[in-house]
Amino acid sequence: QVQLVESGGGLVQTGGSLTLACATSGLTFSDYEMGWFRQAPGKGRDFVGRIRRSGTSTYVADSVKGRFTLSRDNANYTLYLQMNSLKPEDTALYLCAATSGCLNCRVDKEYPYWGQGTQVTVSS
Repeated sequence: QVQLVESGGGLVQTGGSLTLACATSGLTFSDYEMGWFRQAPGKGRDFVGRIRRSGTSTYVADSVKGRFTLSRDNANYTLYLQMNSLKPEDTALYLCAATSGCLNCRVDKEYPYWGQGTQVTVSS
């Protein structure tokens, strides 16, 4: 049974930083491409970034470019999202997702496995 569990969210002031983690089990982590998405209340899931299996290639959305960084620890089956210079518009539920392959990795439907999410709130 595949499980993804996010942690590290919380309340932070504008300009602050947080590091989110996504612990996985039930899959061979290094065989999966991983993504981060976020969902604000009443809205759909927005792509934040994705990282290739080896961790050597990452891609992030324009809205977070230069502020957010994805990384992964394949030995410990964990995905990370380092978030710096946080803004109120970054407030959302952050979810990690896993896929064995994706044609368009920015689309949430490409990911069959999801965590429950961790809430990030940025105060102004």
